[in-house]
Amino acid sequence: MDLIAPLRSFLGAPVVAPADVDGGFVFLGVPYGIPYEMGDVGAPCAGAPDALRDFTHEQTYASEPDHYDFDLGSPLWPGDVPAIVDLGNVAADPYDLEASPRRTTAVMRAALDAGAFPLVVGGDDSIPIPVFAAFEGRGPVNVLHVDAHLDFRHERGGVTHGYSSVIRRIREMPHTGRIVQVGLRGVGSARAQEVADAVAAGNVLIRADDVHEHGPELVLEQLLDDTPWWVTIDLDGLDPSIAPGVGWPQPGGLTFLQIATILRTLAGEGRMVGIDLVEHAPAFDVRQLTLLTMTRLLLNVIGFASRA
Repeated sequence: MDLIAPLRSFLGAPVVAPADVDGGFVFLGVPYGIPYEMGDVGAPCAGAPDALRDFTHEQTYASEPDHYDFDLGSPLWPGDVPAIVDLGNVAADPYDLEASPRRTTAVMRAALDAGAFPLVVGGDDSIPIPVFAAFEGRGPVNVLHVDAHLDFRHERGGVTHGYSSVIRRIREMPHTGRIVQVGLRGVGSARAQEVADAVAAGNVLIRADDVHEHGPELVLEQLLDDTPWWVTIDLDGLDPSIAPGVGWPQPGGLTFLQIATILRTLAGEGRMVGIDLVEHAPAFDVRQLTLLTMTRLLLNVIGFASRA
């Protein structure tokens, strides 16, 4: 079984199989990535996809498409409601740690073949590797990576596809175009050599301090319209005041207005081909602020992309 149906769906959308997708938006949960040790198999962030589904049911305003949304300047879906479906969660096998990544890529390819716009929620930050691998043969596709950390290690403890290596693995894919990394701050797993490697590979590195000083326009001017953009957001790239529910919070992250402005611009200009949000640990959240931020960002993406 590649997918497991959730008890509740994202925004109350129909739960369907990949073969039944026909364009529109698809929500996909990917709870499990590649762990560094067996204790990480059931990491706290594995519960994020279902927690977000529950939140969009409990907070009824999140799924009321006829209510006025001031972020969009109109109701979420004026007129015809665009198709949005929930594919469920990618299944995992603790005796085959590569099973979930293989299934993730297969499900993503099916969604892309159907002309869908994927909305993916993890799970840890190794998940964008199999997610973005699904674009093979469709490139080049650019990548906007929002994260406090560089994630450019070749390996840690012999593991090459863990959350510290995600951008190095994506950079190696032949369908990868430009990579812009935003929100960098503090200390992570990167050493000076990984920073030099990322710059030598052509990645554009933008610290969170630079965004605070120059505004989101500093990022937007790097997001060229040469090819479409996939957006991957490790939620610790955002400030803990709006995303406290992460494993490695760092003060000084991107504000809601900064990240929303970037996403609204890309989606509203029709230059975004999908998004993933990873590393939310529901047990670490405060008053569900991280879930609220995730919901608002996804609703902004859906609203602006549907208009584009």
